[in-house]
Amino acid sequence: MSEQQQLQATIITIGDEILIGQTVDTNSAFLGEELSVIGIGVREIISVADQRDRIVSALGRAMQQSDIVLLTGGLGPTKDDITKATLAAYFDTELVLNEAIYAEIEAYMKKRGRPMMDSVKSLAMLPEDCTVIRNHVGTCAAMWFERAGKVVVSMPGVPHEVKDLMNRNILPKLKETFDTPSIIHHTIKCVGLGETIVAAKIESVESALPAHIKLAYLPSKGVLRLRLSGMGTDEEGLKGEVKDYADQIWDIMHPKYAFVNGDANKQLEEHIGELLLEREATMATAESCTGGAIAAKIVSIAGSSRYFEGGIVSYSNALKHTALSVDMDTIEEFGAVSEEVVTQMVFGAIGRTGADYAVAVSGVAGPGGGSKEKPVGTVWIATAHKSGRIFAKRYQLARTRAINIALTTNLALAQLRWQILELV
Repeated sequence: MSEQQQLQATIITIGDEILIGQTVDTNSAFLGEELSVIGIGVREIISVADQRDRIVSALGRAMQQSDIVLLTGGLGPTKDDITKATLAAYFDTELVLNEAIYAEIEAYMKKRGRPMMDSVKSLAMLPEDCTVIRNHVGTCAAMWFERAGKVVVSMPGVPHEVKDLMNRNILPKLKETFDTPSIIHHTIKCVGLGETIVAAKIESVESALPAHIKLAYLPSKGVLRLRLSGMGTDEEGLKGEVKDYADQIWDIMHPKYAFVNGDANKQLEEHIGELLLEREATMATAESCTGGAIAAKIVSIAGSSRYFEGGIVSYSNALKHTALSVDMDTIEEFGAVSEEVVTQMVFGAIGRTGADYAVAVSGVAGPGGGSKEKPVGTVWIATAHKSGRIFAKRYQLARTRAINIALTTNLALAQLRWQILELV
């Protein structure tokens, strides 16, 4: 299927809160990615206010340009939620009480011990001429309209409700309604190198890709996803072709930098847990500037109690001394953000917890606290094994506080991975 023939979708997000920045539109990113999986391209993303004329204008434009229109937002019980009434008027139908949805909402409210107010009852008032799609994780049903071979779907704006509705009902229904091509995605995850360096390393593979297979670089806070996407009619043949190119990239980047070959959902912290379990080993953390973020990532994985001994957040110099046995003279001479201090921190964590491995971080997250010698974004990370093997490295990040903490967390996990694999 050529680019001109590819089905096109328009995404419309409705809500004043999005336009004034009170709510970040994560729905569009999710919808775009999910549509691409089934071979539907996104032509345009439009954000409009909770105003009838704005919604109608955006919908009219979208219907002219696209085969599919997905709307999110404006389906709640308050007066500013006007999407249902607007759609009913646009498609020349009426809002009527949907008995099945009403019964579900009534049972839900009774279970939670809440009264069935008129505003809540309005959630069951739905356009007569549409296919109602039940919302299994919320009270606002979705609506599916078909006109002149085109589909318009209206969903609530709550992100987890959008995800459930799409995965459970809407994506399968779109595949049934339209003749979509086979799309194969294969993801390789890398850590420890920026996308420019990775691109140089895999240039020979990328240059050899045929026109129907694309490579996307998707960086996020120190972790880089390399996503190969192939489009064609022979699904099985396409899978093998995409996998062949993925394996070529894997051979170049693994083991030091690539840690996932195919499982796009696997996180770095999950991979580290697997490495520790394979070795029947344990780990601990000693954190200053990250404030426990590394430990939080580790324990987000079910079963982490089998390998995570614990963590110490030693933000102050005094606690570095009392909890991790960091020498106060060392702090005085070299400063808390130094190789000497993180070295003592990491071995202090091993000594205090009895873990086989440990990771320690100390840095200047910002926005204040930096100096000429150690500007904002300066971070020292040390990883060690109980045998005495240690690796310490300085990083210069110099971004916002939140990003510095997130980057440091992933860099620390990457460095711990190297330590476990003895790649340092």
